[in-house]
Amino acid sequence: MKQILLVFLGGGTGSIARYLISKYLNSTASNIPYGTFTANVLGSLIIGIILGLAVKNNSVSQNTVAFLATGFCGGFTTFSTFAHENHLFLKSGDFVNFIIYAIGSFAIGLLFVFLGMFITK
Repeated sequence: MKQILLVFLGGGTGSIARYLISKYLNSTASNIPYGTFTANVLGSLIIGIILGLAVKNNSVSQNTVAFLATGFCGGFTTFSTFAHENHLFLKSGDFVNFIIYAIGSFAIGLLFVFLGMFITK
């Protein structure tokens, strides 16, 4: 029950952080949703660091992993918003930004997970 509460609290905190980042970084002047991109990349780095530390020497408790990795990163990053934003690019015929955003988000997100884990070594 404790871990469920930790995931709940972390998820809420992550969702608020994502909302604030999107509010300040997503603008109508640019077609690229920089807020979602930033949240997904930072979330990838954070989860890489947390899980890297957890694997390295068990210095991170299961409760911390539940709160930060599952809860915070789960609420902070968002596949549904990412998918919707890509749908909007395709619907409007903006294939260049679709390709840049989709491939860039995937590649940089994956790279940042590895970077986070590398930082902990």
